Amino acid sequence: MHAYNGMPATDIAGVTWRKSAHSNSTGNCVELAELPDGSVAVRNSRYPDGPALIYTRDEIRALVLGVKDGEFDGLLV
Repeated sequence: MHAYNGMPATDIAGVTWRKSAHSNSTGNCVELAELPDGSVAVRNSRYPDGPALIYTRDEIRALVLGVKDGEFDGLLV
């Protein structure tokens, strides 16, 4: 399988989609899945059949570290 940005998330077979425990009961969250090549797919949990975005491990690492450091806290207002 060759994963690419914008591909239907349903075309990504054999992965486990993970969602934050902070997601609310209506499913308003993003889900992430590790792909066989080590990259990470991201989809909108409200539209699981919609497009997936594919990121490298380094891109996801930078995002997670930025979140942990509070760099995106202004988006929660």
